[in-house]
Amino acid sequence: MKSYWVWLVLNVVVWPFAIGYTDLTINQLTGQLFGVALYFAIFFLTPLVKKRPSLFVFFICLNVIIATITLFPSDGTINPFLILILSLLIAEGFYHLTIGSSLIISVIGCGAILITVLNSNLGQIIEIFVEIYIIFLLIGLLVYKQTKDQWTDLDARYQALFSEYRDIKRRAVSEEELARQEERVLIAHEIHDSVGHKLTALIMQLEMFRLQTSEEYKEKVQSLKELAGESLNETRRAVKSLKANDTGGLSGILRLIRKLEMENMIRIHFSVKHGAFSAPLTGEQSFVIYRSVQEALTNIMKHSNAKEAEIMFEAPGNSIFRFEISNPISNRSLYKEGFGLSSMRERLEKYGGDLKVIKTDEQFRISGFIKLLNIGDEHGSNITG
Repeated sequence: MKSYWVWLVLNVVVWPFAIGYTDLTINQLTGQLFGVALYFAIFFLTPLVKKRPSLFVFFICLNVIIATITLFPSDGTINPFLILILSLLIAEGFYHLTIGSSLIISVIGCGAILITVLNSNLGQIIEIFVEIYIIFLLIGLLVYKQTKDQWTDLDARYQALFSEYRDIKRRAVSEEELARQEERVLIAHEIHDSVGHKLTALIMQLEMFRLQTSEEYKEKVQSLKELAGESLNETRRAVKSLKANDTGGLSGILRLIRKLEMENMIRIHFSVKHGAFSAPLTGEQSFVIYRSVQEALTNIMKHSNAKEAEIMFEAPGNSIFRFEISNPISNRSLYKEGFGLSSMRERLEKYGGDLKVIKTDEQFRISGFIKLLNIGDEHGSNITG
């Protein structure tokens, strides 16, 4: 889009000088002004056909013909600004199109310059200088086009390698996080199955020994039983802490997403509403939400040119925890749900949630939720345990 404004400014600057050079009255400029209006009308239409090279070439060539007819030296006096305008049209073709399509515009543009020069009263030396100018112009534009194509290829390779690097780094972080979580759960089960069961057996044996022993030892046995009970409670707290992921809660989710933001060079705007900070998220729930947001951001980086996204968290009534990720889009291609989004939906459905994807002409939005564990249910499960 910036290049369009550059070409527009160049044409707007050159054309007044070209019309002023003719030194005609207002009544005599009717044909020239009509040609200028037609030229800029076609110029404004060229961005609409940029993705169709054949039409783009046709519009540029049509502007070459219109500019030549508008400023043609009818009295033998050549307008030097015509050569500059035709040079801009040839350069615009080299900037936007391939070498093959650019050469078509170059042939027509250079032919128009030569026809204009031959129908003017310029001397032979000036004509030779114009021909040399055309040769140097084409050589310079060909070198520029080759250099531009090389830089474009290098940039595409760099972006591909950088994207692969980010994917590998993200997978490494995710796999490390998953391995750490699995290891913590495994240690928790080991402690629960070995130390917890042995302490429970010890407490039962101490109780049996207390009932059978004499009165003078009952107090000591009772203190040993209480010490074993405290050890069992501490073991249970340690097991519960190990089973919970270290990214539990909204603060942990925000910390992990900030890491993702730094890794992927994407700007993220957070919005926290309706008690999301106080939502009683378990470690597993926090991890599921984090992976869902991660997948949504990955989807943005793959299918959108936007380098920013908005993330909203809320927990209305502390019954559900809801998140929403949105980003602006420019393409209007059809949306098709892939493996990543379907996996997100499956993860959320395991916790009684769901996922929705909405795409408009200007925005792509992913929203999901999970059900929170009620406090009463949690107490009930503890009592049952």
